[in-house]
Amino acid sequence: MKNYRDIALSQKAELEERLRRKYVERTSVATPNLKSGMIQVVMGPRRAGKSTFAEHLLANGSGYVNFDDERLSGIDDLDALLAAVDDIYRKPKCLLLDEIQNVPRWELWVNRLQRGGRRLVVTGSNANLLGHELATHLTGRHHAIYLLPFSFSEVIAMKGAAATSAEKASLLERYLDEGGYPEPLLLDISRTEYLRDLVRATLLKDIVRRYKARSPGGIEDVAQYFFSNAAKEFSYRTLAVVARVKSPVTAEKYTRYLCEAFMLFTVPRFSFKARERATANKKAYVVDPALAARLGLRPERDTGRLAENVVATRLWQQQLAGEIEFGFWKNDAHEEVDFVVRERGKISRLIQVCWRIDSPTTRSREYRALVKAGNELRCNNLLCLTADEEGRDSFSWNGVSGNIRKQRICDFLIG
Repeated sequence: MKNYRDIALSQKAELEERLRRKYVERTSVATPNLKSGMIQVVMGPRRAGKSTFAEHLLANGSGYVNFDDERLSGIDDLDALLAAVDDIYRKPKCLLLDEIQNVPRWELWVNRLQRGGRRLVVTGSNANLLGHELATHLTGRHHAIYLLPFSFSEVIAMKGAAATSAEKASLLERYLDEGGYPEPLLLDISRTEYLRDLVRATLLKDIVRRYKARSPGGIEDVAQYFFSNAAKEFSYRTLAVVARVKSPVTAEKYTRYLCEAFMLFTVPRFSFKARERATANKKAYVVDPALAARLGLRPERDTGRLAENVVATRLWQQQLAGEIEFGFWKNDAHEEVDFVVRERGKISRLIQVCWRIDSPTTRSREYRALVKAGNELRCNNLLCLTADEEGRDSFSWNGVSGNIRKQRICDFLIG
């Protein structure tokens, strides 16, 4: 029989040691109201800072359990564990249950604790398991918080506000390469090795073991493909061939696993027709630019793609919070606008990301797609994000015209 008291005591000591470390406030998400009685569910990728964020929400005397502890693997007596926690923390009103998705049927236990008057903060690293169980058993009794690696604006705040445009631009180029995972930002460790270890741990713990996947190498190949082709359109048929997996169905399944583990996310092609949205190719983005910059198999770094990826991640966080929906636009002539943003059911913005737009050919191509999309979608809020230009341009093409606002990418990400 496991000694739950000893496990809880050792976890308490680990928590107290972590709470003594320097903490950097996260501004990308709103601080939840624990007094509301809602279960606060913090979701996101491994090592993005979910546990640290949750730990600093709690008052002194709150209880803590980390279910990513191998000593709690296969736990079959949650009430015995709770009794040990209650004894050590003197029956705390508030509990932090870390990496809860490792516990089978966790939602029933959490539901019972909440009905009994406990204030709960739970964290997890799998979107599908958490989402399904929350929707099924905790509807109306939980508040979802999506915590991703540090955003560009959070990195600037952590390093001290950049005073000039040149300083912000320099930090952005560094961010595109180094990303926002907290530990490499705060500690003197190798980012590339850290990311490799993180990907291995995610694939093993959150995908291979959970889904009993028979082809770990195939999943790794699919992940590598997306790291190398971030911010690009893809089809499952092509992915199956390139990544050497059995079929497009298998490629789609592996992609879904990676999305559920918060390694990447996909963006649909915009259409007013649901069937077209479902069947058209998607674009894929990684959750942190360093996954593409450091682990992608490209001979040279594609700064423009990395910048587009960071803009997509900012929009995705807004979508996760229920503020917007977004997709990309593409016409039969293969002209493309990176992002179509909808708010409250209406198209509010069309966004093109282009690192350098000083070439007349590049400017014409990017602007032509924007004004054509604006005409087709009846949206006149046209935005072109660039590395260093701001202002407004008027552009016409074969009778279609529009006024395009230019904004620096770093200012967009901070605003």
